[in-house]
Amino acid sequence: MLAITTYPATTIDPKLPDLLIVHGLFGSARNWGVIARHLADVRTVHVVDMRNHGSSLRAETQSYPDMAGDLAEVITSLGAPMDVMGHSMGGKAAMHLALTRPELIRKLVVADIAPVAYSHDQSQYIAAMRALDLTGLSSRSEADRRLSATVDDPALRAFFLQSLDLKAQPPVWRLNLDVLEDQMPLIVGWSGIDGQFGGHTLFLTGALSHYVKPEYRETIRNLFPKSHFARLPGAGHWLHAERPREFEQAVQVFLKA
Repeated sequence: MLAITTYPATTIDPKLPDLLIVHGLFGSARNWGVIARHLADVRTVHVVDMRNHGSSLRAETQSYPDMAGDLAEVITSLGAPMDVMGHSMGGKAAMHLALTRPELIRKLVVADIAPVAYSHDQSQYIAAMRALDLTGLSSRSEADRRLSATVDDPALRAFFLQSLDLKAQPPVWRLNLDVLEDQMPLIVGWSGIDGQFGGHTLFLTGALSHYVKPEYRETIRNLFPKSHFARLPGAGHWLHAERPREFEQAVQVFLKA
């Protein structure tokens, strides 16, 4: 089963189920620690490491049916139904789960992704991580300096470096880069699954992001007829990192409504 980090509720609202948070490509549960603690004000929050990420299993595939199956195993073991929130790749895995096992999910939050195939590729970041000189590396600041040679955006560097284990000798990436590169067409693609999820679904996007275009809304509504749309001003694709407090507020209002 996937590695799980659990944040117990500060106080329990018996009307609300547990919340499961699913990170995106190159992420891990540790990226969501602060947000998970804040969302655990009235419910227990679980955050997973997806397959080939963090401390979870190393597998040969990264398909959405497989990732959705991993999430189904987590929810059935901890107690269904749950509310589920997924970002990017994690949002697609959560959507696939909602369309195939709708009984496991009460409400769904999809952060800056749509149920469509994309033409872009993220393999350049795998190349950048592979190219990072790990020789004698002992500090995150030095790792950031070295990674800046291939990744300009400091926020992206900070995000990627959370998956670098500096305690290992030599340091290692907590990512199965070989499989992620091999499976990239599946990750940026979409399984084309039919079906509908009848629960309320929030598509929360960054106003500066182009991942959820207006022309995708018909496809979204066909699959998620109770869909709602909201945008965070000043945020791009990594909206939870760029506008964390606004992100939390939007999620809380939707899930508690």
